[in-house]
Amino acid sequence: MTRVDLNCDLGESYGNFKVGMDEQILPFITSANIACGFHAGDPTIMRKTVLLALKHNVSIGAHPGLPDLLGFGRRQMDITAQEAYDMVLYQVGALKVIAESEGGKLRHVKPHGALYNMAAIDKGLAEAIANVILKIDSEMILFGLAGSELVNAGMKAGIQVAQEVFADRTYQRDGTLTPRRHSDALITDDSLALHQVIRMVKEGKVRSIEGTELSIQADTICIHGDGPYACNFASFIRNELVREGITVQSF
Repeated sequence: MTRVDLNCDLGESYGNFKVGMDEQILPFITSANIACGFHAGDPTIMRKTVLLALKHNVSIGAHPGLPDLLGFGRRQMDITAQEAYDMVLYQVGALKVIAESEGGKLRHVKPHGALYNMAAIDKGLAEAIANVILKIDSEMILFGLAGSELVNAGMKAGIQVAQEVFADRTYQRDGTLTPRRHSDALITDDSLALHQVIRMVKEGKVRSIEGTELSIQADTICIHGDGPYACNFASFIRNELVREGITVQSF
């Protein structure tokens, strides 16, 4: 039986600034990546999002990012491996305590935005992030871009990894995501996004924007929760996966 996890980035509101439709999207996903205050979120939002995830029986994960609220963590920063380790340790530790204080458990870690993309190709940063999990709780799962240095670092560290694919992002010939500054970075047609997802899950293949056929492993699928039609898209993807005979469940 083919199984896959469906994850979404949540808890991205900050103070009076509201982002996304967290409670509406939670019924359709199986894992929540909760912002930890550096790129988005704040302590109150973190706790509220943990409670919502528990209410909907959704697996709780930390979504640590670069300290860049203004740029939403999507701008690269020149950081050392030690700095990456320290900032991820700080954020994951905070969410872990919040989850446990509410009777939950932190199940996975998925870096956000630029940090995620940097760690996908930078071995040093990838190993630093993997070592945080090894240090805090080696039973947690590291989410990383399929086939990336982050996945390799997790395997090398001996922790569980989930190779992640994206429903609404295009791929480069080297397996990395097309940078958001490019006009063709996002897939806006739901039927095209679904076709890409089904191929990745069932065939282990994805076509890059240059037309290259890539092999890919899809353990977890990321959908984004901050668009105006995010809930409709989440419902559509979830229902179509089930229609294709694919079981959607957390790890």
